[in-house]
Amino acid sequence: VHSFALNESAVGEYRSFAKTAPPLRNEADRQAVVAGLADGTIDVICSCHDPQDAESKRLPFELAATGIIGLETMLPLALELYHNGAMSLSDLLATMTSRPAELLGLRGGKLSPGAPADLLVFDPDKPWRIDEDRFHSKSKNTPYHDRPVQGRPWRTIVDGKMVYSDPDED
Repeated sequence: VHSFALNESAVGEYRSFAKTAPPLRNEADRQAVVAGLADGTIDVICSCHDPQDAESKRLPFELAATGIIGLETMLPLALELYHNGAMSLSDLLATMTSRPAELLGLRGGKLSPGAPADLLVFDPDKPWRIDEDRFHSKSKNTPYHDRPVQGRPWRTIVDGKMVYSDPDED
């Protein structure tokens, strides 16, 4: 996610919350990743979820840990590819569902009889701002805090059981 959602300017004056591995690249490289996703050269999007505690991210840049929280920002950041016209919604969703499942030899990633009842219900157009204070993860390190996005998860169902419900939508 971070490779198409950010470029090296996010690091700015050595902002360690944008320090990740591999490191963020220039805008031309970011656009090349977007093009690779759009034409199918890159066929999987992952969250790159690598949370770090606040103390290890608040060190001087060269000493700070690499890693950015990714699970709670993956959907709206990926949906930017749909909203800006780089990918169709169905192709985008396949990069995060059926293609990873196929690559890993898993039965999931699709809605079909016998497949795991794992799904996400979301509004692809709902505008909101990423707010690190609302994260459920133990870590809050994100360079996306206060970023305006579109697309909000509403419910998450794992093995047929609801495990998340957006409190703003209840």
